[in-house]
Amino acid sequence: MAHAAHCSPLLPPHPDVALARDCEQCLGWGTVVTRDGDHELCYVCQPAAGDDEGTARPES
Repeated sequence: MAHAAHCSPLLPPHPDVALARDCEQCLGWGTVVTRDGDHELCYVCQPAAGDDEGTARPES
Protein backbone atom coordinates (compact mmCIF):
# COMPACT_ATOMS: atom_id res chain seq x y z
CA MET A 1 0.00 0.00 0.00
CA ALA A 2 1.35 3.42 -0.95
CA HIS A 3 1.27 6.27 1.51
CA ALA A 4 1.41 9.92 0.54
CA ALA A 5 3.73 12.21 2.40
CA HIS A 6 2.02 14.65 4.69
CA CYS A 7 3.17 17.85 6.33
CA SER A 8 4.19 17.36 9.92
CA PRO A 9 3.05 20.05 12.37
CA LEU A 10 6.30 19.52 14.31
CA LEU A 11 8.49 21.11 11.64
CA PRO A 12 9.50 24.68 12.42
CA PRO A 13 8.54 27.48 10.02
CA HIS A 14 11.04 28.58 7.37
CA PRO A 15 12.14 32.15 8.10
CA ASP A 16 13.88 34.55 5.76
CA VAL A 17 17.31 34.71 7.41
CA ALA A 18 18.28 37.78 5.38
CA LEU A 19 15.52 39.71 7.19
CA ALA A 20 16.53 38.22 10.52
CA ARG A 21 20.24 39.05 10.26
CA ASP A 22 20.27 42.05 12.65
CA CYS A 23 17.12 41.28 14.67
CA GLU A 24 17.59 41.59 18.42
CA GLN A 25 14.38 39.69 19.22
CA CYS A 26 15.30 36.39 17.53
CA LEU A 27 19.08 36.95 17.47
CA GLY A 28 19.22 36.37 13.73
CA TRP A 29 17.39 33.03 13.67
CA GLY A 30 14.08 34.32 12.31
CA THR A 31 12.09 32.19 14.74
CA VAL A 32 11.24 32.36 18.41
CA VAL A 33 10.28 29.57 20.81
CA THR A 34 6.98 30.01 22.64
CA ARG A 35 6.34 29.03 26.25
CA ASP A 36 4.73 25.87 24.92
CA GLY A 37 7.95 24.95 23.12
CA ASP A 38 6.62 25.69 19.62
CA HIS A 39 8.68 27.51 17.00
CA GLU A 40 7.03 30.56 15.46
CA LEU A 41 8.26 33.14 12.98
CA CYS A 42 9.70 36.18 14.72
CA TYR A 43 7.02 38.87 14.92
CA VAL A 44 9.64 41.64 14.69
CA CYS A 45 11.60 40.78 11.54
CA GLN A 46 9.50 38.30 9.55
CA PRO A 47 6.64 39.27 7.24
CA ALA A 48 3.03 38.88 8.35
CA ALA A 49 1.59 35.37 8.44
CA GLY A 50 -0.40 36.03 5.25
CA ASP A 51 2.75 36.68 3.19
CA ASP A 52 3.86 33.32 1.81
CA GLU A 53 6.80 32.83 -0.53
CA GLY A 54 4.49 31.03 -2.93
CA THR A 55 2.07 33.90 -3.41
CA ALA A 56 2.46 36.28 -6.30
CA ARG A 57 3.40 39.82 -5.41
CA PRO A 58 2.09 42.72 -7.48
CA GLU A 59 4.74 44.47 -9.54
CA SER A 60 5.18 48.21 -9.06
